[in-house]
Amino acid sequence: MATAATKLELSAPAVGPFAGDYWQVSRRPLVSLVFVAPMLVLYEVGVLALGGHAPRNGADVWLRSSLDVLGIGQYFLLPILVCGVLLGWHYLRRDPWTISPRVLMRMLAESLVYALALLLLARVQGVIFGHLRAALAADITLATHAPPGLFSRMVGYLGAGIYEELLFRLLLLPLAITGLIAAGLKPRAGVVGGIVLTSLLFSAAHYQLDLWFGPWHLAMPVGDAWNLFSFTFRFLAGVYFAVLFQSRGFGLAAGAHALYDIAVALCTQWS
Repeated sequence: MATAATKLELSAPAVGPFAGDYWQVSRRPLVSLVFVAPMLVLYEVGVLALGGHAPRNGADVWLRSSLDVLGIGQYFLLPILVCGVLLGWHYLRRDPWTISPRVLMRMLAESLVYALALLLLARVQGVIFGHLRAALAADITLATHAPPGLFSRMVGYLGAGIYEELLFRLLLLPLAITGLIAAGLKPRAGVVGGIVLTSLLFSAAHYQLDLWFGPWHLAMPVGDAWNLFSFTFRFLAGVYFAVLFQSRGFGLAAGAHALYDIAVALCTQWS
């Protein structure tokens, strides 16, 4: 997977970890790992602290279920997988093993800007369609009914930022792009097609599903009832995060996703 992701990286000269190189350095896999590590730790510790009321998003459940099917469902294997993929990608790129705290702080500020921009997009779409509250509510669907406390919601949103970006952008997007190019599409068309396909899947993953494809059964018992308006917004959000991933890297896409969900929670809490 790291190999496919490496092929999608724009070529750039080797640079150091200083502020002048920020736009290249902040896209490095190792920097992304260090940036998302606090979110990953807070999510996993928060889930353990909440116990049976732990809020899990669909991507987390699907990934853990897939590992269970493979017979390797130990609890901490999934966060270890996140670290392993990013470290493997870093090794294949042969980037320097150096990180600047200034870069991490700038990444946090940049993620906040992207999160607020998406929140503005939600408001604009809400005004256009006359369903502002539905737009603001189109954030994530938890795999269990979380208690109403704000803490439990924040824990779930951190998990969404990491694991939805891991599944739909870091894992599935490079596979989709590689597959479309192998099928005969030109590289630019393959990237566009991959973004569209994974964004449709990202949006559909938030709804209750019960579909049969021949002998295969796809069921998603937890999720929202079908709604075209929220599906459209989630698709646009998927495109937004995919473009962020392609242009700014995994860390910034995950950070923007988590901060957007948190901003939504605060807006609904105070409204």
